Amino acid sequence: MNPARFEGSEDTDAAAESGARGACWLGASVVISVMGKYFFNETDIRSAWEHVLSAFWQRYPNPYSTHVLTEDVVFREVTPDNCLLSRRLLTKTNRLPRWAERIFPGNLSRSVYIIEDSVVDPNNRRLTTLTWNLNHSKLMMVVERCVFHGERERPVWTRLTREAWISSGVFGLSRPIQEFGLSRFRSNQVKAMKGLEHALSKLHIPAAQNHHGDAPKDSSEKAKNMTSPSSSQKPQEYV
Repeated sequence: MNPARFEGSEDTDAAAESGARGACWLGASVVISVMGKYFFNETDIRSAWEHVLSAFWQRYPNPYSTHVLTEDVVFREVTPDNCLLSRRLLTKTNRLPRWAERIFPGNLSRSVYIIEDSVVDPNNRRLTTLTWNLNHSKLMMVVERCVFHGERERPVWTRLTREAWISSGVFGLSRPIQEFGLSRFRSNQVKAMKGLEHALSKLHIPAAQNHHGDAPKDSSEKAKNMTSPSSSQKPQEYV
């Protein structure tokens, strides 16, 4: 298969190049258009990378991701350099906004099929994922890239870098569709973080002690303290 291809101005070349490297993990052919919406943020997770990795594989089902219906492993392999490559197929609900229901046919599938490619690199304490939708891609294409990196200087913290490219091929309606897609992506990524925190709390991993040396009193307080937005980066959007 062909590697990922990008279109855009020189200002977005760095982001495009970064995504292109990720799209080639398992030979996936993914076309990411940076002419649409681009999302970026960084989050610090107050838990060791090994714990976050375990929670990642156990995050479904959870009460914050009820729109995720199924998950199946399609492919899995350990490389000679000890990296774990995985491809999973997920099924999620795809509720259209009311204005879209008046435009698009009523028999449009309400389910969306998602491919999730991932690479676990234990030597560098890095989990990288790339996800994209298989169907409804002309209506809206969403490609997401996440990197969970365990920093050796901060062994009880994990840095999550999240990027997304949102585009639409519907003539005359691409802009509002992309705006809707960006809004929904923001909402879903907040739910995704809560789901990961929920999985971490189920693993009975104590959160880092606060400045007074007191541990959180219950699991809800523990989950609340597991993540914090990075002060050095704020969400950015590009059109």
